[in-house]
Amino acid sequence: MAGLDVGRWRGARLDEVGAREPEALARWLADPDAAPHGGESVGALCERTARWLEQAARHDGRTVVVVEPELARAAVVVCLGAPASAFWRTDVPPLTAVELSGRAGRWNVRVGRELGAGTADSEPGRAG
Repeated sequence: MAGLDVGRWRGARLDEVGAREPEALARWLADPDAAPHGGESVGALCERTARWLEQAARHDGRTVVVVEPELARAAVVVCLGAPASAFWRTDVPPLTAVELSGRAGRWNVRVGRELGAGTADSEPGRAG
């Protein structure tokens, strides 16, 4: 699953974009359907993520996916049934797991589990 396409802003830091295009950045952060960079809007990312989750839910067993943070954030928004405008209000810490359980239309979400947490390797006093 591809990450969010930020068009001409790709590779730039947010503060750099804000210095060059403050109005465009403000619009992008306020309106989930805006794509002033010429790439994908946050709303479109959430829709694409919802379609992927529907397909993934059809498979039996577990699915493990390694994605960019913005995709994990979009998955949380979609699974909670929140509007795309909640995207910027959802924080997914780096190097953590987002666990989705349940089924399409009835997801449970667990966010922020550190990678490696809960394994024998990560428990204090246990040899790994």
